[in-house]
Amino acid sequence: MRTLIPLYRNKELEHKAVIYQFQGDDRWLSNFWSCNIILPAEGDLPAMQFDALEKAYMAWKTLDLKARLEIQKMKPGTAKRFSYSNDFEYRQPYNNEMRIEIMHILIMQKFSLQNPELLRMLLETDNALIIEGNVHCDTFFGFDLDNGYGQNTLGRIIMDVRQLRQQSMLAN
Repeated sequence: MRTLIPLYRNKELEHKAVIYQFQGDDRWLSNFWSCNIILPAEGDLPAMQFDALEKAYMAWKTLDLKARLEIQKMKPGTAKRFSYSNDFEYRQPYNNEMRIEIMHILIMQKFSLQNPELLRMLLETDNALIIEGNVHCDTFFGFDLDNGYGQNTLGRIIMDVRQLRQQSMLAN
């Protein structure tokens, strides 16, 4: 969902586009959106193809190959719920630095020539502020619209990747 917010720069009023939820016309920004993603090989675990970033991220959370193969067949929402189940064995160590690193790797793939339509759509957002606004209490990757707080890590990663892609387009 998009809106414009007024900003003052050098005493001049300008409006900045803001994408504040990955819904409606901006649903494609969601990690649940269909795209080609490869979870990189790791130790004895092979590289694996996924049809949604959310599934690749949920599979990354475990080092159990059987669980990763199950996630590969699930829908994104089912994979997310599975990762919260008592049967799910989280990788160790598991920390925010690692979460950000893998999310950046996966977002780089989502918005690349692997997924040219998504890359085009991201570049068309120009310099819009991207906020993963949500109502499911995700204050790490998102911004909880109910309580008005969140780090918006996913939105920041997407904007960083957009800037990298814009710079590489200008260089070519």
